[in-house]
Amino acid sequence: MGAAHGLAPDWHPGTIPDNVVSDPTAYVGTSYSFVRFRSEEPVGLRIGRAATLGDLTILDVGPRGRVVIGDYALVNGALILCDSEVTIGDYALIGWDVVLMDTYRVPFDVARRRRALERLTRESPGRLAADVPTRPIRIARNVWIGFGACVLPGVRIGEGAVVGARSVVTEDVPPGAVV
Repeated sequence: MGAAHGLAPDWHPGTIPDNVVSDPTAYVGTSYSFVRFRSEEPVGLRIGRAATLGDLTILDVGPRGRVVIGDYALVNGALILCDSEVTIGDYALIGWDVVLMDTYRVPFDVARRRRALERLTRESPGRLAADVPTRPIRIARNVWIGFGACVLPGVRIGEGAVVGARSVVTEDVPPGAVV
């Protein structure tokens, strides 16, 4: 991919953004995955060889966000919330309803959070955003993340690790670990 274009066949009439670089053997299920994709980076998404971006996957990528999906990786119905960088290694398996987030998008400070909520109604209904820190997520090769898991900002998951269904991952996972 390279210039904005649609997918055939696709139930959604959208397009694939022009800053998405995809190997010709990769599979993207639907252009609907890009309805919240706002990356302004030269390459906002890179999809590797024979990788799959499943039909129910949503890429909520901010203007400075970058996502990399490695060779033979399968992202099956996940929400990727990215304002800096999310990297998914080769042969990774990301189950349905998984949430990968490199930012919380809202401040922890109550006063700042209130201001962000007040701004929401005036400036960008439906899109809560504030100047909050981001911390990249790195998922290594051969990782399996079970359905419904949530990986929080700054987490690194080591090669061959398994994250169980419905887990909330708040800290790094060593290679080969099962959590």
